Parts: sequence; structure tokens; C-alpha cells
Amino acid sequence: MGGRLAAVVLLGCLVNLAAAVTAAPQQQGGNAEAAKLKNPVAATPASIGAGEMLYRRRCAGCHGVDGKGGPPKDAGDPAAANLTDDKWDHGGTDGEIYTVIREGLGPDYRMEAFADRLSETETWNIINYVRSLAKK
Repeated sequence: MGGRLAAVVLLGCLVNLAAAVTAAPQQQGGNAEAAKLKNPVAATPASIGAGEMLYRRRCAGCHGVDGKGGPPKDAGDPAAANLTDDKWDHGGTDGEIYTVIREGLGPDYRMEAFADRLSETETWNIINYVRSLAKK
């Protein structure tokens, strides 16, 4: 009788777990492997300042100076994402954002890869700056 009770309890736990996973909010198009990356650069004023300078030079042309998105680069292209809201179509963790910046997005988006133009630290500084925009 004890084995049967354990089986019923286990089944109940599995049903609850399945319901919780189904109900959990999902980031559209996230990258599970990238999500595991942790930001090794502390969000200090120096990092955020360095990130702001890089953002203005490399990112503001598409995403806007305020980070709220921009017009399509070419007719018919999707507008650049708003980086200050809570909607992250390609994953919202620091690691996912890092991967998008380093590898770019294509072919439906015009987000270029910046791995050859930004160091890893510079990329993390930009992420720290973008996070600071969302808090304002």
C-alpha cells in the first residue's frame, strides 16, 4: 500500500510541475546555452560610463540614443528593438544579450555581429549601460 501512495504522490508532483512549466513566462526566441553566461563585469559607474560611450558609437544609430528603438535601416526591415522595456525577443539575460551583440541576428534582422569590433569587456560594459537605461 505504501508503494501505491508514493506513486500517487509522485504523479501529483509531476502534474503540478508540468503545469508550472507551461504557465511560466517564456522569452520568445531565447538561447538556453547563452542564458548560462554570467556577466563578469560589475555594473560600476566606470563600466556604465565606458558602455555609454561605446553604445553611442556602435548602437545608438539603430537603437536610438535613449535605447527606445529606431526606424528600420532599410524599407521593409523591422525596427531596431527597444532596449529599455521588458520585452526581449531574443532572450533577456545578460548572456543572451551578450551573444546577440557578439554574433548578430539574421537573416530577418539587420543586427550585425560585433565580435570583431568589440572586446568581451566592452560588450559587457554595453550590457551594463543598457541595463542602466531600463532603470531610468
